Amino acid sequence: MTAPLAPRAFITGCAGLVLTPEEEDFLRQSAPWGLILFRRNVDTPAQVAALVASFRAVVGRDDAPVLIDQEGGRVQRLGPPHWPKYPPAEVFARRAEAGDAEGAAQAARLGARLIADDLAILGINVDCVPCADLRLPEGHGIIGDRAYGSTPAQVAHLARAAAEGLMEGGVLPVLKHIPGHGRARADSHESLPVVETSREELEATDFEPFRLLADLPLGMTAHVVYAAIDAEHPATTSRRVIDEVIRGHIGFNGALMSDDLSMGALAGSLAGRAEAAFAAGCDLALHCNGRLDEMVEVASRSPQLDGEAARRCAQALARLHPAAQIAQGEARARFSDMIAAS
Repeated sequence: MTAPLAPRAFITGCAGLVLTPEEEDFLRQSAPWGLILFRRNVDTPAQVAALVASFRAVVGRDDAPVLIDQEGGRVQRLGPPHWPKYPPAEVFARRAEAGDAEGAAQAARLGARLIADDLAILGINVDCVPCADLRLPEGHGIIGDRAYGSTPAQVAHLARAAAEGLMEGGVLPVLKHIPGHGRARADSHESLPVVETSREELEATDFEPFRLLADLPLGMTAHVVYAAIDAEHPATTSRRVIDEVIRGHIGFNGALMSDDLSMGALAGSLAGRAEAAFAAGCDLALHCNGRLDEMVEVASRSPQLDGEAARRCAQALARLHPAAQIAQGEARARFSDMIAAS
C-alpha cells in the first residue's frame, strides 16, 4: 500500500455532493491539508458523512481536517430539515448588553457545543467560528449580526465561550477575521475594503478582541487594507500586517489560514494570490469555490507543510479531543429556553 503524501499547505473545496473521479485524482496528487464544505456539498447526514470519509480515504489521513462555516444565522451550511437552525451571534450580544453577560456566554457556549455534536457525527472537525469582528455603525452589513457586539471585551468574552463549546465537543474553532473586518465599509467577497483608521485606534478597538483570543489554535485573515499599517496590501498578503500586528501586537501563534483566495477583494491569478499569501506569512491557503481549474492553480503554488507552519498545524490538531457525552434532549431544551429568554 502506498504511503499517503505529506500534506501541502492549502485547504480546498469540491464541486458537489460526491467527489468526481477528476477531483479524487487531484486530491490524491496534491494532498491538501484539509477540505472545506459549503451548501452545494450538503444534502443528507449520510451523504455528508460519506463525502467526508471519501476525502480522508483519498488523501490517506484519518485526521485530515474537514472545515465548514457553521456560525448560525445567515452563515449556516447545515440546516433544516436535517439539522437545527441556530441563532446569529447578535442574539447572545443582546443578552449581554441587557446586563446578563454570563448568561449570554453560557448560551453561546452551549449553542457551540450542540453545533459541535452536529458536526462531529459527520466527521467534520473544524468550524470557522468564532467571528471576533466588532459590529460598528460604519461597517458593511457583511458582518452585521454575525458579531458578538461592539466592544472588544464583550466580543472576546462571547467568542471565547463559543470556541470553548466547540472544543468541548471535539471540534476546532477558527478565529476570524484577523485582525478585524468590522470597520470595513465594503464586502470583501466583492471588493477590497480599505480602513483609514489610525493604528492606535485599531489597536484599542478592532484588534483587541483578537489579542484577547490569541491562544486559539486556528485563525483566518481578513481581506482588508489597513492604510495606517500597509496602504498597498490587505492583511492576507501583507507581510507587515502579519508580522507586526497578527504575530506581533495580537500575539497569535496558531496556524494562520487565508480567507478564501477566490474572493473579489483580491486581484491577479489564483496562483499569484496563493504565492502572495504564503510570502506574507500565511501558513495555509484557503480556496473555497470548488472550481477544479482554480484548485489546481492554488495547489501549484502551495508548498509542502514544513517548518513553523507544519508545527503550528500539528499543534492545532493536537488540541482535538474526543467529546464527552451530553444528554442531547435536555441540552437542546435548555438551549431553546436560553434563546427564548434573550
